[in-house]
Amino acid sequence: MKSSNPHIDFSNTEIAFHLKTNAELERAYFLFKMISNQPLVRIGAAATHFALKSKLPVEGLIRSTVFDHFCGGVNAADCMTKIDRMHISGVYSVLDYSVEGKQNEAQFNFVVEKTLELIAFAAENKAMPFAVFKPTAVGRFELYEKVSKSDILTPAENKEWERIKTRFHTICKYAQKMKIAVLVDAEESWMQDSADTLLLDLMKDYNKESVVVYNTIQAYRWNRLDYLKELYAIAKKENFKLGFKLVRGAYMEKERKRAEFKNIKSPICKTKADTDINFDNCLKFILKHLPDISLFLGTHNENSTLLALKTLSNLNIKKNDPRVWFGQLYGMSDHISFNLAKFEYNAAKYLPFGPVKDVMPYLIRRAEENTSVAGQTNRELELIKKEKKRRNI
Repeated sequence: MKSSNPHIDFSNTEIAFHLKTNAELERAYFLFKMISNQPLVRIGAAATHFALKSKLPVEGLIRSTVFDHFCGGVNAADCMTKIDRMHISGVYSVLDYSVEGKQNEAQFNFVVEKTLELIAFAAENKAMPFAVFKPTAVGRFELYEKVSKSDILTPAENKEWERIKTRFHTICKYAQKMKIAVLVDAEESWMQDSADTLLLDLMKDYNKESVVVYNTIQAYRWNRLDYLKELYAIAKKENFKLGFKLVRGAYMEKERKRAEFKNIKSPICKTKADTDINFDNCLKFILKHLPDISLFLGTHNENSTLLALKTLSNLNIKKNDPRVWFGQLYGMSDHISFNLAKFEYNAAKYLPFGPVKDVMPYLIRRAEENTSVAGQTNRELELIKKEKKRRNI
C-alpha cells in the first residue's frame, strides 16, 4: 500500500513545544538568545571552564539552565523522566554518554562496560532502540590515524589494535544478543579510514539477518557517495546488510585548516551548497536500496527531511518502516522531531548525559557549533517566539 506524503508543517509550534512548560519555553528563549551572540559564547565558555576548574559553586546554575535544556540527566536513570515524556508523544531516545575521558586503556575499558550497561538498559525499555559510541572512546586517536595511513605498527601497537577490535566486537556482539542496534559516530577524516574498515568487518559479522551495526556517513566529505556505492557492491556480493547514520559532519573548520596547513586537497566539500547536494544524493541512494541498507537520518535540516519523506512516499515505503529513523539532538529542532512523530514516522532524540562538569565540554562545543551554523539559532528563536505569542506569554 502506498504511503501518503503528508503535508507536515514544521512551523507548527503547538506540536513542537507541547511538552515544554511556559517556564521551560522562556528558558529556551534565553539560552538561544545567548547562543546567538558569538562573542558571548566564547566568553561564557571560558568563564564556565574557569568556574568549574576553580570549583566555584556554579554547578547548580548550570544544571538548571543549559544542562537541563540540552541533556537528559547525570546518569541513565536520571534521564527516564524525559525519556518517558517523549515516548508518550512518539519520540524515542538514544542515550549518549557524553563524557570525554582520557585516552588510556582503563578509560577505554570503562567506556565498553558503560556501553554494555546502556545496551542492557535500553533492552528493558521500548523507548530506546539504539546505543551509541565513538571510536576514540575505545581506542587512541593516534593509533587509528597510524592504521589509517597503513604505517607499520610496533608489536605493542599491534596488540593495542587487537584490543580495540575486541572492544568493538564485545559491544556489537552483546547488542546483537539484546536486539539493540549500535550507532558508531564518525570523527576526523585522517583517522576514519581505519574505523571504517573495522566497521565494515563488523557489519559482515553482525548484519546478516538484521542491521545491528551502523557506521556514520559524513556528507561534507565529497567522496562519501562513491564510498557508499562501493560498500553496497561489497554487501550484495558477500550477502550482508549495511547500516548508516547519515549526517553532514561536525569537524569542517578543523578539516579545512589541517588540509591548508599540510597543503593537501581538502576532504571537505567546497561550499555548504555542495554539502547539501552530497547529503541529499547519499540520502536518495540509501532509500532506493532500503532492502539492503538501513538509515538513521541525523539532520536538523527541514529540506533534507522533507526530501526523505517525499522519497519514501515515491518508493511506496511505509512511514514507520523500521529501517528508517530520523534523529535530532535533544534541546534542538523539536519542530522536526515532534511533528515527524505526530505523523507516525520513527523519530528519536540524541539524549546526552553524564556528570555536569564532565558534560560541559560537550555543551560548550554544541553552543559554538550553533553559532557557526547559518540560521540554526535564529530559526530556534523564531519558533520559540511564535509559540510564546500563541500562548500569550
